[in-house]
Amino acid sequence: MSAADPAGPAGIQEAYEEIKKDAGAGGYSVNPDEEFARGLVSGLMVNEQRYGYRSCPCRLAGGNMDEDVDIICPCDYRDQDVVEFGACYCALYVSRDVLDGKRQLTSIPERRPPRPLRKKGYSAGPAGPLQVPLPVWRCKVCGYLCARDGPPEVCPICKARKERFERFL
Repeated sequence: MSAADPAGPAGIQEAYEEIKKDAGAGGYSVNPDEEFARGLVSGLMVNEQRYGYRSCPCRLAGGNMDEDVDIICPCDYRDQDVVEFGACYCALYVSRDVLDGKRQLTSIPERRPPRPLRKKGYSAGPAGPLQVPLPVWRCKVCGYLCARDGPPEVCPICKARKERFERFL
């Protein structure tokens, strides 16, 4: 690969810096093992060249963006994995405790449902309204809404801590 190649060393470094900056702005941290993190970024870039989007390098993408939207980095499972296990599935994103050496990384179970179950998450209920399979949380500061088991550690919009979220639905 040449330096002009987007997945070459210069492109990987540029993407790594971009991901690091975005993570910090969103209240997240990138794995402090830079060589490891750059390897993951390289995988993201290969998937972007292959499929047209940066799907998680640790999961098998199908090449259909509509079916893979949940594993486009940062994936839908990142927040809960970081809270519960200290890192996302591929360990690109880590918690503050991991970054500060207060917590060791462990293996993380796959949260992504098998293919046949992926499209069954949302359905119209008997009375007609949309039934969401997870609780919906609202940021009391900016109004951001998210459907997940618990509130995010940090609001991706206004950076409020999870204590500023309330159960909405």
